Amino acid sequence: MAEKVNSANLGFEKEIFKAADKLRGNMDAAEYKNVVLGLIFLKYISDSFEERYKKLVDEGLGFEEDRDEYSAKNIFFVPEKARWDYIAENAKKEEIGKIIDNAMLAIEEENNRLKGVLPKNYARPELDKRRLGEVVDLFNNLKLKEHGDSKDILGRTYEYAIAQFAEQEGKRAGEFYTPSSIVRTLVEILQPYEGRVYDPCCGAGGMFVQSAKFVERRQGRIDELSIYGQESNPNTWKLAQMNLAIHGLEGNLGQGASDTFFNDQHKSLRADFILANPPFNMSDWGGDKLEDDARWQYGTPPQGNANYAWMQHMIYHLSPKGKLGLVLANGSLSAGGQEGSIRENIIKDDLVEAVIAMPDKLFYSTGIPVSLWIINKNKKQKGKTIFIDARSLGTMVTRAHRELSVEDIEKIANYYHDFVAGKEVDEQGFVHVADLKEIEENNFVLTPGRYVGMEEEEDDGIPFEEKMETLTSELSDLLKESHRLEEEIRKQLGGIGYEL
Repeated sequence: MAEKVNSANLGFEKEIFKAADKLRGNMDAAEYKNVVLGLIFLKYISDSFEERYKKLVDEGLGFEEDRDEYSAKNIFFVPEKARWDYIAENAKKEEIGKIIDNAMLAIEEENNRLKGVLPKNYARPELDKRRLGEVVDLFNNLKLKEHGDSKDILGRTYEYAIAQFAEQEGKRAGEFYTPSSIVRTLVEILQPYEGRVYDPCCGAGGMFVQSAKFVERRQGRIDELSIYGQESNPNTWKLAQMNLAIHGLEGNLGQGASDTFFNDQHKSLRADFILANPPFNMSDWGGDKLEDDARWQYGTPPQGNANYAWMQHMIYHLSPKGKLGLVLANGSLSAGGQEGSIRENIIKDDLVEAVIAMPDKLFYSTGIPVSLWIINKNKKQKGKTIFIDARSLGTMVTRAHRELSVEDIEKIANYYHDFVAGKEVDEQGFVHVADLKEIEENNFVLTPGRYVGMEEEEDDGIPFEEKMETLTSELSDLLKESHRLEEEIRKQLGGIGYEL
């Protein structure tokens, strides 16, 4: 069986999430998300602290309460009454909510990076304190060490929980979650091994986490990645900060949540890699107030759709050798008017390296089909663009949701990398390399289906005449059955006094 990308196939994460799920009660998914993710984060930083604390005690030099001994190892210092053991001891008390809130406050006071980030609403009346205490007990009793490194498991659980909440929240999930199939595909194509990685609409930080995982799979050093991001939703910005911290990543996500178009917090940044899933077809992005913006090198984006504003913002922030992978609704491939003019200018500047049509139903938040754009400031194959029609890939894991397997993603990425290396890659119905002249002949429309053609069908060896004879015979039988059913319906209706 093909290996799925989604962490849903990692059993113990599912077990932890199920344990926490009993806390939900009558809360909606958006509210409940912050409660559970906050607890996972608290357990993670406490476990990390305790591991270091025990080592320092064993050394016997009396440095176990020295904050510098923790910050030097990129570990958050956890005050005594915020440590998990203390919280677990008080799990059965009615004031457990207040104890957790105080723990979060104490951790923020000791660690500047977490100031204003952690959830502090566990004492609110609508949160069942008996259930909260039971979840603390469950977290305390889970034998994390039996399943590997406890910190790594909690990091994966955080990711798994985000994916589960995305499924539960449906359309609202687009604010914080990009499906792992899409993130992993972009990462495997761009291969952000070292340098500056930027996401101007970073959600919960999934692009950064997957970039770091790519580096780890290649036995690289994640500290050679410099992470920059921005997010406009305050709660989502906090989730991203916790997501980075729980994966041992440092990043600059700005001073707080802020609109990327109106308050670009990384104005001077020129990134080596940009990975992004901007909101699709934003109509109220404030374009009328930004008509003369320096970022619109290829034309002023229309006020009614921000797709090409996002794209140009990202191109503006690329280094001279930078590469960009972004997700856009398929309409951006063929839109006319101002968008068509901008697209033409970007193509003529030889920036579009690849366009990949993705399967439907990958998102929890929308059913619309999307494509991946790969833009490269320093293309190896000058004047050429690879088109990949991957709409047939993936497996339905529920009635409404599809995932790509690792093999699917490798197939897409391998075609891209072979193209960059100058190898022959054309495959009827799936891949085609077009030059600027061919794209111009197609009016600068970038829909992959226009270029790859129809998939060739294997010849089954049956002569055409024989096929037609079989088909007409089957059609004749179906027509006879249709007439029989029509007569039966007339009879039944007549029997109750109705005529056709």
